[in-house]
Amino acid sequence: MLTIYGCLRSRASRNIWLAHEMGLDFRHVPVVQANRLADPLAADAPINTHSPAFLAINPNARIPAVDDDGLILNESLAINLHLARRHGGSLGPADLAEDAQFGMWALWAATEVEPFAINILYHRVTKPVAERDPALAEAAIAALAAPFAVLDAHLAATGFLVGGRFTVADVNVAEVVRYALSAAELFEAAPHLRAWISACHARPAYRRMMAERDAEQIA
Repeated sequence: MLTIYGCLRSRASRNIWLAHEMGLDFRHVPVVQANRLADPLAADAPINTHSPAFLAINPNARIPAVDDDGLILNESLAINLHLARRHGGSLGPADLAEDAQFGMWALWAATEVEPFAINILYHRVTKPVAERDPALAEAAIAALAAPFAVLDAHLAATGFLVGGRFTVADVNVAEVVRYALSAAELFEAAPHLRAWISACHARPAYRRMMAERDAEQIA
């Protein structure tokens, strides 16, 4: 049995989307971030990233984490690469070359996109207005112009990231790109990327994950 630890308003969304895509049976433990709680170690606190039971799973105190039949893994993108290899069918690698490309795109998303996309999300959407820094958001938008142009050109030629079909690579990169959606100007300049992210978000498994995310009750 696969167990996924982490609330959906976290990077666990990536793992749950992929699990739905693959039709996996899994147990979801909605661990929340400790910083959402006034006292994460209170007796009546929900299970959170500082709970001893969760720290036994991931001593880094971060979500998500998974237990896949006794194999404990952390780091959302790496988790998805593992799930695709083990369970993925057409979403997983057809050969070593595709597996290498999946890893390349995951690292590309983590290094070239996510540090900037997360600042767009924080400083345009999620932080209280008084705590937002518009200059940080604008700098992040400027920094993403070049990697988004690279992705747009790749998608213009192939339609998907790897193998001419929807795979775990698309899930991983789409979930990172999602953080930048409020920067409409980036997507206007990258029409193939815009069409691709729209197609990703139209998938039933993504819609199911987002409906669960919207319904989630967290502190």
